[in-house]
Amino acid sequence: MSEKDKPTPHYAGHRARLRERFVKGGPTPLPDYELIELLLFNAMPRRDVKPIAKELLKKFGSLGGVLNADIDALAKVDGMGDVAAINMKVVREVAVRMLGQEIMDKPVLSNWQALIDYCRVAMGGNKKEQFRILFLNRKNALIADELQQEGTVDHTPVYPREVIKRALDLGASALILVHNHPSGDTKPSKADIDMTMEIQDAGHKLGIELHDHVIVSASGHTSFKSEGLL
Repeated sequence: MSEKDKPTPHYAGHRARLRERFVKGGPTPLPDYELIELLLFNAMPRRDVKPIAKELLKKFGSLGGVLNADIDALAKVDGMGDVAAINMKVVREVAVRMLGQEIMDKPVLSNWQALIDYCRVAMGGNKKEQFRILFLNRKNALIADELQQEGTVDHTPVYPREVIKRALDLGASALILVHNHPSGDTKPSKADIDMTMEIQDAGHKLGIELHDHVIVSASGHTSFKSEGLL
């Protein structure tokens, strides 16, 4: 049987309809599994991807969980494979970079919600603790955003002397510290508080202000300043 004589797959019309709904109605009306279907179309041009999309949501819990999952974990889901998994991670990276560009070179303190959104997307869903430093100039504009350390599921080694040295290298006048709690509980630990105080004290001696330390997760955040810890 030639290609033109083969019956049209049952999902072919579904793909066209889904694309049309997305274009005409925007992304809001579409449930999460259909957005994932749209992402899978190019990676799987000849498969019914709806069952795969639903399995991804079932396994990882949410759209954010899917995009934050490791490539290896995504690829192991039945029907996925490396190409589709990489496509998912590309989408996440695009989202992180877009949000990052919204705050770079701008006064961070007057764009606080944009900063929180960026940090939650960039770090909130990670399975290991990461420690990020946002370096600000005298006008409190973000001049550098650096991931300093990655640790285990509940600990990240941070060295205050290295943090302040890096700030001096960049000519930064102020800092915002950010790290994630993979457990989802953003309450600061005693170790978090002690480390923050050490960095604040070290920076103060050299004229570098610590504006805040923010702990993020996939579901929320805690600000040291808002909690009266700074």
